[in-house]
Amino acid sequence: MQLESWKRLEISLVLSALPWLEVYKERVQLEDGRTLDDFYRVALPDFAAVVPITEAGELVMIRTYKHGVGRVSLSSPAGLVNPGESPLLTAQRELLEETGYAASDWRPLGGFTVDGNRQCGKAHFFLARNATRVAFAHNPDRNEVVEVQLISPHNFLRAVEQGDVAMLATVGAVSLAMLALLAENGLRATGFNPETTL
Repeated sequence: MQLESWKRLEISLVLSALPWLEVYKERVQLEDGRTLDDFYRVALPDFAAVVPITEAGELVMIRTYKHGVGRVSLSSPAGLVNPGESPLLTAQRELLEETGYAASDWRPLGGFTVDGNRQCGKAHFFLARNATRVAFAHNPDRNEVVEVQLISPHNFLRAVEQGDVAMLATVGAVSLAMLALLAENGLRATGFNPETTL
């Protein structure tokens, strides 16, 4: 059996609040010929999230209030991709603005749709090695107060277990970064110790 894409029969814009989101109502035809008259798709802007790692093997994270979850959370530096801006440039800009850090070695970890059913934007993840502080953090978003926190991978995993990390994007980005480091040359060679990290 070969799976096939649904066919869009009609699309209507329900809500437009650019640059933040658009909501579409679609009438779609399924593989077996049935139709759904009210499939909703949420179009959000793409964003980039970065996992910065210092030469000492610490993660450069931020702690900030996230109104979507209604609480303060530990997260990776991240931000929306501006029109005409590459995800890598976004990640580099957000790292510098939110933390005052820059990195000399960047590796893309992939781009992933946030919600396979509703769309909800695409997350672009990056690993940034040799992160060093080069300036004071200067976040242009006056509505967001950011606290920079250096944390070992072991303590990050503990923070996830304790519910201190609210965003799946942060967990996904750090997980992909750790897997990339492990695949490249082993965690020990990059400053991570598997016995105390995993």
